[in-house]
Amino acid sequence: MIKRLSCLAALLFAAPALSDGLNDAVKKDYDEYLAGLFDYFHRNPELSTVETETARRMAMELNLAGYDVTEGVGGTGVVAILKNGDGPLVMMRADMDGLPVEEKSGLANASRAQQKSPITGKSVFTMHACGHDVHITSLIGTARYMVAHKDEWQGTLMLVVQPAEERVLGAKAMRDDDIWERFGKPDYALAYHVNSLDVAAKINITEGSPFAGADSVDIIIHGVGAHGAHPHAGKDPIVLASQIVIALQTLVSRELSPRVPGVITVGSFHSGTKHNIISDRAHLQLTVRNTSPETRELLLNGIKRIAENLGRAAGLPEDKLPEVIVSKESVPPTNNDPELTRRLKQAWVAKLGEDTVIFNPTRGMGAEDFPFFTTDPPIKSVYWQIGGTAQADFDRAAAGGEPVASHHSPLFKILPEPSVTAGVKSTVVALLELLKPTP
Repeated sequence: MIKRLSCLAALLFAAPALSDGLNDAVKKDYDEYLAGLFDYFHRNPELSTVETETARRMAMELNLAGYDVTEGVGGTGVVAILKNGDGPLVMMRADMDGLPVEEKSGLANASRAQQKSPITGKSVFTMHACGHDVHITSLIGTARYMVAHKDEWQGTLMLVVQPAEERVLGAKAMRDDDIWERFGKPDYALAYHVNSLDVAAKINITEGSPFAGADSVDIIIHGVGAHGAHPHAGKDPIVLASQIVIALQTLVSRELSPRVPGVITVGSFHSGTKHNIISDRAHLQLTVRNTSPETRELLLNGIKRIAENLGRAAGLPEDKLPEVIVSKESVPPTNNDPELTRRLKQAWVAKLGEDTVIFNPTRGMGAEDFPFFTTDPPIKSVYWQIGGTAQADFDRAAAGGEPVASHHSPLFKILPEPSVTAGVKSTVVALLELLKPTP
């Protein structure tokens, strides 16, 4: 009995010592190295698919840290491999692209960078308005820690620097470039996102779906053009499109179970050229969000049914019924593996403290392209969030002060030190848990 109590006491006192060592090592690396690296990335964001300098810098940093680095994977993607004996292959992803937003955060290191848009060809201001600068800085911190502590783990570490997450192109591009065939299919896949809506340094984790699946849908409504003074002589596509917009709202409110999340938003409605002309065409653009294949099927089938049958109700012939076009750029929902999530949550609580780990359900139906790495073939994965905003800012907003800016806002800002260091520590703890040395 005394021996068992002694072993238990040893375990209880060992965890804080390990945590203190991790905290000290990460803080030292931030103060001496990562802070400057973050400042560089924040001042120099690059747009999706053209992150050439960011990729070059990441490849250089990972190479200097001692990894076997391959550039140009899926465009500007970077893959870094560190082998350390037999064991699992664990992947950690960080996305690196910025947004075409002019930064108005008021920060001393606010981005003033401009870049030619690969979409429009025009020069635009660029900003890390979603915190990807935190992710890539944290990845370097993680890389450096894992090299310095190779005696604490065993297996293969794969660090993935992903392009074009903001346009949900990068993960698929890396898969299409045979990332698994070239570097090995991971046993586990991990990723995280900084979140301005959570308190800085908190680890927000859920067993469910932290991010939704998304589809872009176009509806082309055909009509018969006429003079605005003679509406009976035509078939007005604007009236029909308006009926479709209203009817689509019943899919979520009346056909989807009240406890099942789903979103249909009509983001664009275009038709006509002049006050007194009835057009012969209208164009709706939709975003459709889901957290399961069943919900996706219900919503997409319902959109097609409503559009076509309202066309019939309007008296259109079969060859002029509304066309429903679902984009190929579909994103599956992000779903955390329940068992793996519980395992990592326990590790975070044990190593970083119970008050560090929280559960705040995702507010909204934002989407991610990380599932392209994890769904086909299925790979056990966990995607968590790291808080990035000071508690004082939330208190001030609650008292009627300046609200906390959302992601993609020109006012977006996070606290670099707690965000980056929490990203490193949470990732390191997860990797050490999954890459435990064999006895």
